[in-house]
Amino acid sequence: MRLFAAERFVLGVVATLFLVDAALIAVKGIRVDYVGYFICSLAGAGVFLLGQFYRKSGRDLRIAAALISGGLFILFTLVASVFNYMFLPVAFPTIDHVLFRVDAAFGYSWAGIVLWAATHPWVGTILFMVYATSLPQLLVVVITLGFTGKERMLHHFLVTGVLGACASIVFWIFFPTFGPSAYVQVPQWVSQTIPLAVGNTYGQELVRLTTEGVVYLSPKDVLGLIGFPSFHIFMAAMSVWFVPRHWVVMAVILPINLLMPLAVLVQGGHHLSDVFGGLVAFVIVCAGSARLLNWLSSRERAGDAASSPARIVAAE
Repeated sequence: MRLFAAERFVLGVVATLFLVDAALIAVKGIRVDYVGYFICSLAGAGVFLLGQFYRKSGRDLRIAAALISGGLFILFTLVASVFNYMFLPVAFPTIDHVLFRVDAAFGYSWAGIVLWAATHPWVGTILFMVYATSLPQLLVVVITLGFTGKERMLHHFLVTGVLGACASIVFWIFFPTFGPSAYVQVPQWVSQTIPLAVGNTYGQELVRLTTEGVVYLSPKDVLGLIGFPSFHIFMAAMSVWFVPRHWVVMAVILPINLLMPLAVLVQGGHHLSDVFGGLVAFVIVCAGSARLLNWLSSRERAGDAASSPARIVAAE
């Protein structure tokens, strides 16, 4: 298997989370949709192995980089989403009451902004579509960086996403939040007027999970649990920061992500603090992942240099 340092790091994180997930599922006695997870895992593993084929054969190293990163991205998303569920019911008090006070200080009301969007149905519908683009955007960035040969930036992107998700989950374990939709009711006519990605039904399920935990896991039913920091905002920042500076791509990515904060508030059922938290988390993690990537790369170069004399001696 031919992997660069960043790819080995991400694969190691995936393997570690998989083992932790399996152990906690067994200890907690959680039932699992094994067929559903197997199919999803097969898709990720298949993309990853296809990338390995391209790299080993030398047919196209750019395609190889895109496929390997794409496969790792899919596999990490699976194990990380399961890992997040392993800490239900929550063991620590939620901090939503603090974030509600911050909202009030800024004059922000989730119910108010949702009602505003519902009175302008075209706005609510556009924001729903924008909100749904987060994960597809990341896959587009992976493919674009890979196919344009920007390998270093692709690895930085991959490590940033992995560290950001892990950091958000760890923060949420100790300071859980579920957002206003879990506590504030909006009129029923709202969901009949505009599509809502996160509404009262979604919020009620989050409240149930908070107290009862999870008894059955399926990739079809996994919800986004983390309120603060908003990982949708983190992903939007990733897309804008890492996307190649080609005018065609930027003309699509920039307008979508300029609308993302509003989409996160209306469609994601978030506090105002969640948006700023997502941006701050991205700045910190992106800088940290660059340092980690430099360290991993230097270790890889040192290992290659150390093995070169050995290969020369062997050849002689």
